[in-house]
Amino acid sequence: MPVRLDTADSDFDARFQDLLDSKRESSQDVSDTVSRIIADVRARGDAAVLELTNKFDRTNFAAADLRISPEEIEQASAQVSEEVRTALQTAHDRIRAHHEKQKPEDHVYQDALGVTLGTRWTPVDAVGIYVPGGLATYPSTVIMGAVPAKLAGVERIALAVPTPGGQISASILLAAQIAGVTEIYRIGGAQAIAALAYGTETVGRVDKIVGPGNAYVAAAKRQVFGQVGIDSIAGPSEVLIIADGSANPAWIAADLIAQAEHGGGAQSILVTTEKGLADSVAAEVDRQLSLLPKQQIAREGWEEFGAIITVASLEEAASLANRIASEHVELALDDPQSILPAIRHAGAIFLGHHTPEAIGDYVGGSNHVLPTARSARFASGLGVLDFMKRTSILGCDPTSLSALAEAAVAIAEVEALDGHGRSISIRLNR
Repeated sequence: MPVRLDTADSDFDARFQDLLDSKRESSQDVSDTVSRIIADVRARGDAAVLELTNKFDRTNFAAADLRISPEEIEQASAQVSEEVRTALQTAHDRIRAHHEKQKPEDHVYQDALGVTLGTRWTPVDAVGIYVPGGLATYPSTVIMGAVPAKLAGVERIALAVPTPGGQISASILLAAQIAGVTEIYRIGGAQAIAALAYGTETVGRVDKIVGPGNAYVAAAKRQVFGQVGIDSIAGPSEVLIIADGSANPAWIAADLIAQAEHGGGAQSILVTTEKGLADSVAAEVDRQLSLLPKQQIAREGWEEFGAIITVASLEEAASLANRIASEHVELALDDPQSILPAIRHAGAIFLGHHTPEAIGDYVGGSNHVLPTARSARFASGLGVLDFMKRTSILGCDPTSLSALAEAAVAIAEVEALDGHGRSISIRLNR
């Protein structure tokens, strides 16, 4: 059953810490398996990727099948209904419009000494986007990854998606087409991450890998970091809902279930000032779960990882939210702005009763690739800057170098780096 906590209880601190410490991410066994997969792909390239793909996805591909051709993309995209096509285009347009505002500008100036200083932004050359494909199909993730990469100016975007039984959703290919991605591979799991990071005969290596995935994908991203950049080590998905007496228990229950149905350790937490609402939501979750066509995954997630916490005030709720640092935080309040400034650690915040987290998954405009497993304490959601690099610019003329030389040489001497000091003083005949 989901955990029930109350900040008024004497054992709250210990039980709350247990909730924070509960492990929902990958085990050592997963890490060891991933290490072997990465080593195999590095050693054998396409042969290893094919063997692993055919084993895990129950397929019979040859090397020529790994990359989906433009003709296949076109044919599959044409099969998608007009309703879904319009929805994906709407999502793309809204996400692009919002992310376009994130594009940085170069900034170069001269200070009082005449030193030129500045920043120049340039895109990553090649990016790999991982799109999960096991429990469900996620065309929205294609758009969330590809749109900011395109806006950043990335020239090459490679998409990797598993195809269980050899099948791939036509909506995935349509989303890629809408977002302008043409390089798509039928590869999933740790072998996809390894192929993107190190390259094979078929898959060109990339400079950065982004996108969510299961425990094996997360472990693979952790292990290839340094060879390539990554967005984050994505753990199981999570939502924290802060609610008071103005909240609708049926709506809250639906939002908790929506997160739990991701499976794989997904966590749903309600923090409320009203004990009556806590009881009503608990009952409503049970009722709605029984109506869900695929209720097993959501029910298991809610019962194993769910939590309902009763607090004395919204201020106390905000304090707990910062300790939890959830991927998604819903403020189910009449006046969400009243505590918004107090929420410092969250991947994304959803304001008010009419902003369910799910709207952000699809067409809200914000990105749904977000920090998980309490990493919102130090990380941000995916955006245009994740696909760009900031380069510092510095320029001195004889006058400004002379003005700075004495201090620089003194620091070089303190650090016993005489060559550093000489590289400065030699220019000034000192």
